Amino acid sequence: MLSGDDGVDLQCCVTVEQLNSSGQATRRKLIRKAAVILGRNEFQEILLRVHDGKLAQSYRLKEFQLFTKFVRDGKCTVKLLQENTQVLLSNCPPDRLSLFLKTLSIKHQAWRSCKPLSEREKLKAALPRSFEAISPLQEGVLPSFLFITVHHNLESFQEKTNPNKKPTLTLPSRKLSKEQTAVLSAVLRGKNVFFTGSAGTGKSFLLKRIMGSLPPKSTFVTASTGVAACHIGGTTLHNFAGIGSGSAPLEQCIELAQRPSVLQHWTSCRHLIIDEISMVEAQFFDKLEAVARSVKRSTQPFGGIQLIVCGDFLQLPPVSKGKEKASFCFQARCWRKVIQVNMELTEVRRQTDQNFISLLQAVRLGRVTEEISMKLTTSSYHRIERDGVLATRLCTHKDDVELTNEDKLQQLPGLNLHKRSYNCRAGDVFDPPLSSVTSLKIVMLTKNLDVARGLVNGARGVVVAFESEKKGLPRVRFLCGVTEVLRPERWVFKSASGVHLSRTQLPLKLAWAISIHKSQGMTLDCVEISLARVFESGQAYVALSRARSLEGLRVMDFNPHVVRADPDVLLFYKKLRKERLLAQASMDEFVANDNKENF
Repeated sequence: MLSGDDGVDLQCCVTVEQLNSSGQATRRKLIRKAAVILGRNEFQEILLRVHDGKLAQSYRLKEFQLFTKFVRDGKCTVKLLQENTQVLLSNCPPDRLSLFLKTLSIKHQAWRSCKPLSEREKLKAALPRSFEAISPLQEGVLPSFLFITVHHNLESFQEKTNPNKKPTLTLPSRKLSKEQTAVLSAVLRGKNVFFTGSAGTGKSFLLKRIMGSLPPKSTFVTASTGVAACHIGGTTLHNFAGIGSGSAPLEQCIELAQRPSVLQHWTSCRHLIIDEISMVEAQFFDKLEAVARSVKRSTQPFGGIQLIVCGDFLQLPPVSKGKEKASFCFQARCWRKVIQVNMELTEVRRQTDQNFISLLQAVRLGRVTEEISMKLTTSSYHRIERDGVLATRLCTHKDDVELTNEDKLQQLPGLNLHKRSYNCRAGDVFDPPLSSVTSLKIVMLTKNLDVARGLVNGARGVVVAFESEKKGLPRVRFLCGVTEVLRPERWVFKSASGVHLSRTQLPLKLAWAISIHKSQGMTLDCVEISLARVFESGQAYVALSRARSLEGLRVMDFNPHVVRADPDVLLFYKKLRKERLLAQASMDEFVANDNKENF
């Protein structure tokens, strides 16, 4: 059971080191499963208590330094200056560790603002020894604002006050909805969870919160495609599994999974995240489940590995092999045995116009009324370009994308194209879908840089200049009104072997055209769609649901016959909702009876 979310305790690996005068460790104690708690003693001094399951050791946090370069990897070091001791925390859920350190920072500053007791005053007080867990942080106004400055990877606490501005504590990220909170709660209870929802319901956002709530060493993040894996900083499910396409006999797949390089991450995996599950074929999922039981030497479903599965089966389906229709993952023999909790997100956050949301929901289910058909047909007359930013065209096929981008590029008269190459350190182990050479004019942002200002994955812009004093970096005017000089960004991926790889590149790509497949997860405020060559169920819905609004959408060749939803998927969701309603009715009845008995 993972700990709560109040920011005062951690469940992680702890190494305590005694240091000599030169800063070298002379004695080391490793606790693989430790409980770390922030508390106060009888004098209200802040303590860091480390419990190994048998004995507890408390460290007084009076003068200390924090090394927090690797917080995103779930690691941090607390150096106690007076005791010449350092406590190394590792394998912490990253979001929990960030909140823990924020709590420590705020509480420590508040303690420093009070006059601490002298050693003589402590002796005279003659108080019995005590330890009380520290109270969690509350959102709202604080007496002062504490920030952390970084020097040579060492973070030291400094105080800063601004008399003209009320300092507040901002807790990480936007709040989860009730639906999202319920999913996260089920995950933290150790359940195997499948959560779904239409486009724009915050599945990717929730997935990243889940990733930040699980211990990094035993959590492997995967997706069915390279593009989806790139968005969440993971690897493809096939790379993780190490069994190729999974078409080989089970015995051979087990042998492949037992290769030393593959076996290492299979054995250390306790939590497996799979994004874009709609594109995972049932036969592959069944093979994977059998391999997991064999490799983990366990009869439990999926070898006892906790599964967190995410996706929308009404979006892109598995790729068919030949003429044979591929089976969906929920049609796998092991699906109902493996998945313990099914949840659906229903609150759409990408779009705000309720009429447009209703239109998309109907298209998602394969329903096209005369009104919907008229709206999408007349959208071909929408003038959606502004500020020199052309609409991005979504195409069903990759060859159409390449031809469109190349053609538009060649049509630019007398413009110097700026090209810059970036080396990828991932080598042959992982090949993320990021181009190593970028030609820049009409561009799209490929990473969330500042959500509050509209600099999100999919934001459209035009290159207006290149900064001669900043290594030729492009200045981009985005459709959201922001003009920004773009610098190379670093993508970090966890490879199939568990090694963290990185790639540094300008977070831009040509954006005259992209494929519908590669648009998944994007939000586009200026998009033109060609649906004439739609060949899959759900493909038209994926394309249309990228648009932020109907006003920013232009459909060139709408035909109601291209809107299709797979009947097997519709039946699956019908059963899913029926089961949810029955479960809710049973819970309501239980609560009502319980209230009667108490009354």
